[in-house]
Amino acid sequence: MIKKPITIKEIAKKLDLSISTVSRALHGHPSISLTTQQKVKLMAKEMEYEPNQTAIFFQKGKTFTIGVILPELAEAFFASAISAIEDIAYKKNYTVLLAQSHDDEEREKQLVEKMKNHRIDGLLVSVAKTTSNFDHFELLRKHQIPVVFFDRIPPIKNIHYVACNIETGSIEAVNYLLKRGHRSIGLINGPSTLVASGQRKEGYIKALYKNRLKFDPTLIVDCDLTEGGTKTALETLLNHKRKPTAIVTFNDYVSAFAIKSLRRLNLNLDQQIEFVSYANSSIIGFMEHPPVASVEQFPAIQGQKAIDTLLDLLNSDVNEETQGYYKTIIESQLIESHKG
Repeated sequence: MIKKPITIKEIAKKLDLSISTVSRALHGHPSISLTTQQKVKLMAKEMEYEPNQTAIFFQKGKTFTIGVILPELAEAFFASAISAIEDIAYKKNYTVLLAQSHDDEEREKQLVEKMKNHRIDGLLVSVAKTTSNFDHFELLRKHQIPVVFFDRIPPIKNIHYVACNIETGSIEAVNYLLKRGHRSIGLINGPSTLVASGQRKEGYIKALYKNRLKFDPTLIVDCDLTEGGTKTALETLLNHKRKPTAIVTFNDYVSAFAIKSLRRLNLNLDQQIEFVSYANSSIIGFMEHPPVASVEQFPAIQGQKAIDTLLDLLNSDVNEETQGYYKTIIESQLIESHKG
């Protein structure tokens, strides 16, 4: 049988005290003498009393729970971000309710609904690559649950977000390849639904124009970020009349997929094509032919800034319309590969 939890009423009966006196003693109320407080707390410990968290949360109007929805925890980027988020949540006595959308819009919608039903105080989210409708986040706003987006930001107005400056990172990436002598540079981009895909494209185009080079839109190929999608995008570029000698890829995983496909084609990677990617994740160190450089997006800092922003919102009595929206941009940095 399940043991019933001990109540304040039972402690009061044991000590022949009123329920209100026991309650105040357990909370260290100044109206109760230290002797009585110690006596009550000792009895509570002996009886293995545990406070009713639901009642405490109801009294304070908070559950001290933060929801976090990520696309894929298996990706080093998001693993680093959640580690930073949990560290700060722990120090601030918040519990983190973590879920993965697996880059599926419908799953993301269901997770948001479940988070709401679990009465989270606020939500941190990096949107799924397939999400095109964002009404489910508006649902949280109606329930006065603040949302802070990070890394993958939806293309909607009036939101709080933390993001990396991808556009300048793209400019750096293309400039770097131009300095290495490349003149035909391809871009394997992500889905057009992602704001980050547009930012990569804009930086790529700006870098070409700044260097007085012609922009060829057919050298940009979108993909779904899977291995199969990357292989198809790579083949499109390899069959291009201006076959690129360098390719910028959406992230390190796409770069790894592309390099794997090239090896299967028995191409000499050191002479045929050079890659620059994004994220600067740990997988680069395990690749035989890593990208020559990768754009660092500082996931831990993004995670830290995101939860700091959410905690500020939770501890503020001012509404969003009055205080405005947090828009934090972190500068990216191009990191050369040691093997590049």
